[in-house]
Amino acid sequence: MDHSLLNSLLRGRQLESCLEAGFPSPETEEPEEDGRGFVDEDGWATVVVSALRIVACFLTMTVTTFVWAVAMIPMLPWPYERIRQGNLYGHVTGRLMMWILGNPIKIEGSEFSDTRAIFICNHTSPIDIFLVMWLTPTGTVGIAKKEIIWYPLFGQLYVLANHLRIDRSNPSAAIESLKEAAHAIVNHNLSLIIFPEGTRSRSGRLLPFKKGFMHIALQTQLPIVPMIFTGTHLAWRKNSLRVRPAPITVKYLPPIETDGWKAENMNEYVEMIHSLYVEHLPESQKPLISGGADFC
Repeated sequence: MDHSLLNSLLRGRQLESCLEAGFPSPETEEPEEDGRGFVDEDGWATVVVSALRIVACFLTMTVTTFVWAVAMIPMLPWPYERIRQGNLYGHVTGRLMMWILGNPIKIEGSEFSDTRAIFICNHTSPIDIFLVMWLTPTGTVGIAKKEIIWYPLFGQLYVLANHLRIDRSNPSAAIESLKEAAHAIVNHNLSLIIFPEGTRSRSGRLLPFKKGFMHIALQTQLPIVPMIFTGTHLAWRKNSLRVRPAPITVKYLPPIETDGWKAENMNEYVEMIHSLYVEHLPESQKPLISGGADFC
C-alpha cells in the first residue's frame, strides 16, 4: 500500500503480485494434521451437520449484510465514520459466523489487539476472513481489488464501508490509489489489515510474503502486529464445502515498531517478520522451503 516508494518497485504484473489477495496458488500438497488430537470424521452425520452450518452461515451473513448496508446509506456524507460502522458489522457478523461453525477457539496476546497498527495474518482458509472481521479493532480498513464491488451484497457493503480498493489493471492508477490510501490511513488515524502472503495457502504451510505490507509500513511508520492463525486450514480447507470441528488458535505477537526503518533494508525486514511466523507456527504449517520474501 504505497506511494513514492512504489514508483520504482511496482510495474505491470509486479503490482498484482505485491497486492494480490485471495487468488489460488499452484500448491498441490495436501493438508496435514496439527498434532493437537483433532480426528477428522467422514460419517454421514458430520457431513450433514457441516452442510447445515454452511447454510446457516450464508443466511446469517446475507441478513446482517443487508441490514448494515441499509443502515449505512444515510451515512454517505461521512466516509470515515462508515469505516467504523463497517468494523462493527464485522465484529457482530464475524463472531456469529464463528459461533455457528462451532470450532473451539483460543486467543493469545489479546492485549495487543487494540493497537493502532498494520495487522498482518497468515491465510489458509475462508475462516480467516471471519476471524479478521471479528478480531481487528474499530477503525481498521481492509484492501481488495476493485472488482469486489460485484460480489453480491458483501461487495456493495465493502464499498459502502469505505474500505480500500486497488485497480490492478493500470499500474499508474494503482500507484496513485495506493498513495491516497496511505494518506487516508495516516490522516484519519486508521489501522490496516492485510494478508502478506497475497493468497491462501492450499496446504496450510506458510508462503513467502509479498512486500506490499512493508511498503505501507515504511510510508506510514505504523507498527506491525502479526496475527498467527493455527488450525483454520483443517477447519475449512481451500475449495471445500466441508467444515470440520478442528481447534483454532489466534495469537497476537507484540507490535513491531517501524520508526526509522529504511527502504533499502526492506528485504531484511520482510525476512525477519516471516521468520517470526515460522517460529510460532506448528510443524504442519511451517514452509517446506525456506525463504521469507517473494520479491515482486
